[in-house]
Amino acid sequence: VQLQASGGGLAQAGDSRRLSCSASGRAFISYTVAWFRQAPGKAREFVSAVKYGVGTTYYGDGVKGRFTISRDNDKKVVYLQMNSLQPEDTAVYYCAAASFLHDDYYNYEQYYNFWGQGTLVTVSS
Repeated sequence: VQLQASGGGLAQAGDSRRLSCSASGRAFISYTVAWFRQAPGKAREFVSAVKYGVGTTYYGDGVKGRFTISRDNDKKVVYLQMNSLQPEDTAVYYCAAASFLHDDYYNYEQYYNFWGQGTLVTVSS
């Protein structure tokens, strides 16, 4: 599967923004899709994931209650709705996919074997 992330840009603190991860290829419904982010000078961190099939969602501690992940299997798109953005959300956001990923591994980047190119989100105070 090939992934393309989009929707990044400039935002002010408190703003909302929606990222999209568009996929090409077959059997999209069989992939767990996640968002990771990497801030300048920091390691990449888990943001959110939506499981294959039933679409169970998972969130990193720093975004719970502010970000919402969803998927449209017909359109082969995963969305990340980001509300109440803060300067610390500034990062390059990557989407990633893994086929039939076990629930124990959704937040580990090493288990995702397909990655999009990243989209930059910059939040000013």
